[in-house]
Amino acid sequence: MSRLAGAAGVIAVLVLVMFFARWNSGELVTLDLGFRTFFRVPLTFVAFGSLILGMLVMLLAGLHGDLRVRRFLRERLAEENRNEPRWIDRNQVDLFSSEQAPGSQSEGGSGRSSLSPGDHVAGPDPAGQPGRNRDPNSREDP
Repeated sequence: MSRLAGAAGVIAVLVLVMFFARWNSGELVTLDLGFRTFFRVPLTFVAFGSLILGMLVMLLAGLHGDLRVRRFLRERLAEENRNEPRWIDRNQVDLFSSEQAPGSQSEGGSGRSSLSPGDHVAGPDPAGQPGRNRDPNSREDP
């Protein structure tokens, strides 16, 4: 439905442009550009020329803005890549093997994960200190 409405809108605009060009084909105007004056210029040339010139100006302005945003995003990505090594947790543990997805029943498994009872899983500290993960085998006091 929206495709039909879009096509109808384009056709309506084209019909209006044709009527404008036909009704004003005999109108002649004086075009003063500041540095030069043109006499007896058809009004349709002035209207369509200004439309094309306006579209070109907006294209150039849009390209300038787009390039500025792209440069900003590229600099931000480069800064994040420089800071990323500080954010990597060196104590991460794989929870699942790469061959078997969690809960899968392959090779006659029971659908349980491949963790053994002594494996450390990152999570909240049992002592209730949020954000601090301890190794259960360490001898530090919380």
